[in-house]
Amino acid sequence: MSENNEKIRMDKWLWAARFFKTRSLAKDAIESGKVHCEGQRVKVSKEMRVGLILTIRQGFDEKTVKVMSLSEVRKGAIEAQALYEETADSIAKREDNTAQRKAQNLAHPDHRPNKKERRQIHKFQDSWE
Repeated sequence: MSENNEKIRMDKWLWAARFFKTRSLAKDAIESGKVHCEGQRVKVSKEMRVGLILTIRQGFDEKTVKVMSLSEVRKGAIEAQALYEETADSIAKREDNTAQRKAQNLAHPDHRPNKKERRQIHKFQDSWE
C-alpha cells in the first residue's frame, strides 16, 4: 500500500485492486464508459486519491466502491480488498439483481419437458380446473 501523496493511474489501481485481470482490460472498461468516478466518466490516466467514489460495471453487476488506500502493485485478494470498501447500497442492489436473475432462470428452464415431466404438468393443470 502506498502513501496518499503518490500518483497512481486509474487503470493501474483497478488492476491492483483485482477488478480486472489485466491493465488493458481495465483500460478498455474505462474507455467504454463502464467506470465512473463520482458520477462522471473518467480517463485512463486519472489520478486516484483516497476517498473517491467509483462505480464499476462488470457483466450484470454494478459495484459502488470507496477508495480506502492506494497501491500500484497487484497482491493477493485479501490485500486487494483492503484497497476499497463497497457501499451497503451497492451490496443490497447486487443481491437483489442476482435473486431476480435466478428467478427468471427458474421460470424458463433450459430444456423441453420430457414425457414424465409433461404428464406431471398436465396432472397439475387438471387439478386446478
